[in-house]
Amino acid sequence: MNIKVNIKEAKQEVINTVRAYLKKDETGAYEIPPERQRPILLMGPPGIGKTAIMEQVAGECGISLISYTITHHTRQSAIGLPFISRKEYGGTEYAVTEYTMSEIVASVYDQIEASGISEGILFLDEINCVSETLAPTMLQFLQYKMFGNHKVPDGFIIVTAGNPPQYNKSVRDFDIVTLDRVKRIDIEEDFSVWKEYAYQAGIHGAILSYLQIRGKDFYSVKTQIDGRQFVTARGWEDLSRIIKVYEELGIEVGERLCIQYLQDPEIASGFASYYELYSKYRTLYRIPEILEGAVPEESAALREAPFDEKLSILGLLIDSLNGEFRSYAENLSVQKRVLEELTALRADLKEAARGAADGSLSREDCSARKLLAARRLACEKEMARRKNARMLDKESERAEKKVCMRLMEMEKLLAVNGSGDARKDFGLLKRAFDEAESRRKEEIADADRHLSGSFRFLSATFGEGQEIVLFLSELTAGYYSLKFVNECGNEAYYRYNRLLLLKDRREALQQEALQLLED
Repeated sequence: MNIKVNIKEAKQEVINTVRAYLKKDETGAYEIPPERQRPILLMGPPGIGKTAIMEQVAGECGISLISYTITHHTRQSAIGLPFISRKEYGGTEYAVTEYTMSEIVASVYDQIEASGISEGILFLDEINCVSETLAPTMLQFLQYKMFGNHKVPDGFIIVTAGNPPQYNKSVRDFDIVTLDRVKRIDIEEDFSVWKEYAYQAGIHGAILSYLQIRGKDFYSVKTQIDGRQFVTARGWEDLSRIIKVYEELGIEVGERLCIQYLQDPEIASGFASYYELYSKYRTLYRIPEILEGAVPEESAALREAPFDEKLSILGLLIDSLNGEFRSYAENLSVQKRVLEELTALRADLKEAARGAADGSLSREDCSARKLLAARRLACEKEMARRKNARMLDKESERAEKKVCMRLMEMEKLLAVNGSGDARKDFGLLKRAFDEAESRRKEEIADADRHLSGSFRFLSATFGEGQEIVLFLSELTAGYYSLKFVNECGNEAYYRYNRLLLLKDRREALQQEALQLLED
């Protein structure tokens, strides 16, 4: 029986393996020779995030990622096309069949050329669903890291993924010879772990609240008379994205949309009904007013409301706050990067001034606008390189794009208001940066006030009951909420956290005292 891990544990296992496989000795050779580096085989249900963790691993390890769904390939595209060459053996010339380079191996070399990074991951999904004609080639690949006559370059680690047979009729069982040459990791679905990712990824609050109540609906595969009905983590995430866009466009979200992503009619119907209630609660309980510190009269009814309704209100508050916490993290990242570029620009201006003094640079070459444009172009080029290498997650890419946009805005500022004097023009850029920093601090103050307002509402409505415990737990579990509190602080968070810790300690001491009396 294989030991199963959740997706978070699987990610760490892959990171550990990458670090071990890429470790070199004092001569520059890999400690584990490439031929002894077993390919990783991730086995688990579809849609739980196997591909997503590969992108995260590549970004965190600073290496490239190339991914393929191997079922899209034929034998010819995998091993290359045959051609006839002439070779001489023992003084006699023979016609010999050779193969062009595999499309997959060629893409690895292309990636190295494009990114300048010689180490990475080659990820092949649905490895155990290949066609009968391609199966022998895959065995050769897993054993020798070769497609046809061409080997995957040293420094690229092979990671494969497949689905157990109960999820896919096309699955082919690996024999012992193959399994004895891979590093197998079995993954199982786990909502509590996915929820950590969901907070960081900005999954819609209605989905998180619903799954808090109906955790069994997180992942479901059923075989019915009319076919299979299923719901996966991928389905929930994609539904979240479309719901957010529909809300921005003012398009109704109903059961017809939900069943397109949650392919189980019962679960789709249940969530659609819940989403309708969730949206109604947002208006009924006046969430924006609560965030500003108000305790609406309607909230008095919440004390006697069903627990799922209370969870919905907590979800609405958490969702609103998380949007502000995510914005805080992004703005901080962008502002830091812009500061780095302005600091480098100041150094460029000083160097240019020296060049102008000795006559090696013209006045135009020394202008702040031209040097700033050069820095922006360098940022765009580096972003493109890292994106092509699959080293940027969505959040990082978005932040880098915002940095480039800010630099572009500063170029326009210089085009309109610049004087041509390097010192004055840099002062203009500095003022623009300071204004952005002032706006960022105002947003921090808003988020702090809204978090305190939420605590005020919960305390006035529920006292120090389980509702405020759940609220604190969700804040502490969220990546961006915890980052905000750790870096900016919030007196209400600290106060209620201390109160609950003291309460827990007091109850524990009372239990100890009772136990002593009984003894």
